[in-house]
Amino acid sequence: MSRSSVAGETAFVERVETLMGPASVLYGQVGPGGLIATQLKQPGETPIRNVSVGFGNWGRYEATFDVGDKITKSGNLKYRIAGIGVTQGSQTDYLHYKRVGVLPSIKWDIDEKTSLTLIGQYLYAPAEAQGSGYPGVGTLVPGKYGYLPRSRFLGDPSLNENGQRTASFEYQFQHKFNKFLEFQQTFRYEDSSTNMKQAYLFGSLHEDQTINRRAMHQASSNATVALDSRLVGHLKTGAVQQTLVAGMDFRRVHLTQDIAYDTNGTASVNIWDPVYYQVYPDFSLNSPDNIEWDGFKENQYQSGIYFQDQIKWKRLSILLGGRQDWYNYTAVGTTADNFESAGHGVITNPYVDYKQNPSASKFTWRAGLTYNFDFGLTPYFSYSTSFIPQTGSFQYGGEAAKPLTGKQFEVGLKYLVPNTNILLTAAAYDIKENHYQITDTEHPGYNADAGTVTSKGVELSAHANVTKDIRLTASYSFNETRATKSNNQVTLRDMDGTNLGTISEQGKYIAGLPRNMVNMFVDYTLPRQIFHGLGVNFGIRYIGSTYADNANSYKVPDYLLFDVGAHYDFENASPMLKGLRAQLAISNLANTRYVTSCSSGMAGGRCYYGQAQRIYGNFSYSW
Repeated sequence: MSRSSVAGETAFVERVETLMGPASVLYGQVGPGGLIATQLKQPGETPIRNVSVGFGNWGRYEATFDVGDKITKSGNLKYRIAGIGVTQGSQTDYLHYKRVGVLPSIKWDIDEKTSLTLIGQYLYAPAEAQGSGYPGVGTLVPGKYGYLPRSRFLGDPSLNENGQRTASFEYQFQHKFNKFLEFQQTFRYEDSSTNMKQAYLFGSLHEDQTINRRAMHQASSNATVALDSRLVGHLKTGAVQQTLVAGMDFRRVHLTQDIAYDTNGTASVNIWDPVYYQVYPDFSLNSPDNIEWDGFKENQYQSGIYFQDQIKWKRLSILLGGRQDWYNYTAVGTTADNFESAGHGVITNPYVDYKQNPSASKFTWRAGLTYNFDFGLTPYFSYSTSFIPQTGSFQYGGEAAKPLTGKQFEVGLKYLVPNTNILLTAAAYDIKENHYQITDTEHPGYNADAGTVTSKGVELSAHANVTKDIRLTASYSFNETRATKSNNQVTLRDMDGTNLGTISEQGKYIAGLPRNMVNMFVDYTLPRQIFHGLGVNFGIRYIGSTYADNANSYKVPDYLLFDVGAHYDFENASPMLKGLRAQLAISNLANTRYVTSCSSGMAGGRCYYGQAQRIYGNFSYSW
């Protein structure tokens, strides 16, 4: 499990797996709904040599390489190294994206039964485009002069930094004692940090079309050490086959974070005619402005033992598993401000605001069964519980978030149409989680406990290779997520942040989560005798409406997007060009203006534009 401050790099990913349903028994800190697992590139049996160059709008340029081969003649020692460099602007002025990274790995087959794989990774992102949002008036609804353009930047270039870095090391060891028993061990160390400075909007839109701004500086770092060791056994007793897993894991997370706010020393901005380079804050407590500084250090320790038994008898499969977790952490928070003495040269001494050392233990388990009919239908059922320490999540006032506990019930059907490559799935689920954390809209940077949250829904999907040249994937999901047990009183507000009264949170929808989503993607390689290997694809994305806050003050409308693309293998034009491939993708083909989400709080409503039409193409060459 990763706690990186930097978003993962897709150029380093070999495979992505969606594990639906319960997975916390084997993977620890995972919610009952499932997880998305990514496997990093590592040496394989087949040599690989690939380079690519990419281009796109907003000044995007990208280059990647991925090479791997044997080091020794016998092939018992292999290597692979991947790298990327990318730079681009964004649809918003003054926001840029820059990143470089490298992923080296070595695999040593010590003997026929033993192997060791070493994987390193380094990513440096000196710029990660991140806007501070827009007022609801001018984005969600027309403002004085219509709608704000997506290119409008309401921060300030003089205070516009978001640098991130991560480095990690991982080893994977495996030894097979015999055909019945094997040992697996994975160790991972990761260290990442982020440094961000920005001016952000605070308050409502004034009649003169200006909004006040505040400035912040956030520096954080976290280091994770994790070790997972397991024994895997394969048994067969008559017609019964069993795969047994027993293991233990350990995880230590050290996290630090310092945030400084300049609450009144930042110039306001006219949203229709911004003037830049007006922000020059001094984040020290010697500043004549009001400065609030908050910092904390946290050490979390978690260990667990787990077991799982997968039993197969004829067409019936039964899965049973359990896990015992122990965890504790220490958290020390420090806060300081100069509110009383700002401008007078007197500094309030920092003081320890809170110190916590809670601990907990929990047993969680899961059970499931499937039955494979001979005509391709597979019904299944599962039930699971989960336990997740919510590291780094604090409520206003310093109280650490309680562990997230949950339980899930799911039933479903999978149908592999006989004699085809068409898979249809349907699932219905009910997930209940306690101490679900939401953004505290009244206190930016903090979370609030939403109490007990229940998610109920259905998911339908289709994966079909209709012919060898036509591939289709489609899905529909309905998800209703509400706060079903809560003592919280939440504030009902309009888009400007005006207080319209308080209401109970219980029964309200969780903010930002759509009830309906639809996706479809079709890829078609045109007749080769005419188009010589040219392929085209088309996609549709529909995202339903969401609420801006947990008071359900107002809605963010739904939106529908179209994507198209094409690809061509030049080998079809000439054998001499084997390995050369071109791709082109256009997302949001119609350049639809849409809002992805909004938030509501005493600092005013904030909304975020979705991505405009994006064009990306690349040439890759493999040999």
